[in-house]
Amino acid sequence: MWQVVGQSRAVTLLQRNLERGSIAHAYLLVGPPHVGKMTLALDLARALNCQGAEPPCGSCDACQKIAGGKHADVQITGLDSGGNGNNKPRAEISIDQVREMQHSSNLPPFEGRHKVFVIDGAELMSNEAANCLLKTLEEPSEGVIFILLTSNDSVLPATVVSRCQRLELHPLATSQVETVLNERRLVEPPKAELLARLCHGRLGWAMLAAADDNLLQQRAELIGRLLDITSGDNGERFDYASRLAAQFSQNRGSVQEVLDLWLDWWRDLLLVKLGSGDTITNVDQKAALVDMGRGYSLAQIRSFINSIQAAGEQLRQNANPRLVLEVLMLNIPGRGGV
Repeated sequence: MWQVVGQSRAVTLLQRNLERGSIAHAYLLVGPPHVGKMTLALDLARALNCQGAEPPCGSCDACQKIAGGKHADVQITGLDSGGNGNNKPRAEISIDQVREMQHSSNLPPFEGRHKVFVIDGAELMSNEAANCLLKTLEEPSEGVIFILLTSNDSVLPATVVSRCQRLELHPLATSQVETVLNERRLVEPPKAELLARLCHGRLGWAMLAAADDNLLQQRAELIGRLLDITSGDNGERFDYASRLAAQFSQNRGSVQEVLDLWLDWWRDLLLVKLGSGDTITNVDQKAALVDMGRGYSLAQIRSFINSIQAAGEQLRQNANPRLVLEVLMLNIPGRGGV
């Protein structure tokens, strides 16, 4: 049984590949974080090595080992895999990691029919690592499958992309996420509704937040900081921009999460201003949004939404983070009471 939820197009294609014996030697799974890329990759690894009649059965020894990360022929490589000799977080997937995969791919399977190598965050490969992988993709070994996971395939070398079968995974509908959370009884219905809206179709994030209250606590702290900065003076705002810029150099994703939260908040302000409060993301903050919305005009809100979007795009294009974030802080509108 395929464990990934809501990706019927990708699953159907892979099932047909399996039935026809036309499995590609490399797949590229593209989609936002926590949308199900790793789940689908492991589903395919199970299907390729399953000992049951209808792969992936989920219950045979091979399926169980792959699910538990204990199958010798299924290897996952990413920022968190392989030691880097110190305690600093790894900034990119190195050529040494790719070379280790290459060496392993030249050996026959140890306990299964196929060797499967999953590269999590393929866009984070160094140029040397990507070029090294390309040589393997150009001359694939029999019975070896590479599965590259990425949230942004536009930064991967076109030569690597062209040698993979590309499958795009899309966010789920809010109602679909809420249904899954309710059916699995992970949380109470009100919390399921909140998580379904906050996750933007990324079921994996919703399930993580259902199991770990720290994620919602962190969100509450970020909203509190947003409100403080919005009502603060330029000195406070520039100090915040400086700290975000320093954080960006260590963890770009965490700063993008801050901007995403700001974007959700100001979009919600626009919706409550337009009388569409039932469609907001932050359903648990509706009263605060209604109150805050009284202090801004529609034009102010729309303008700042554009500023947040522009800042995110500039950061993705490697603009100076401190300058981008300082400009964003300067663009926070003043409360006019419209």
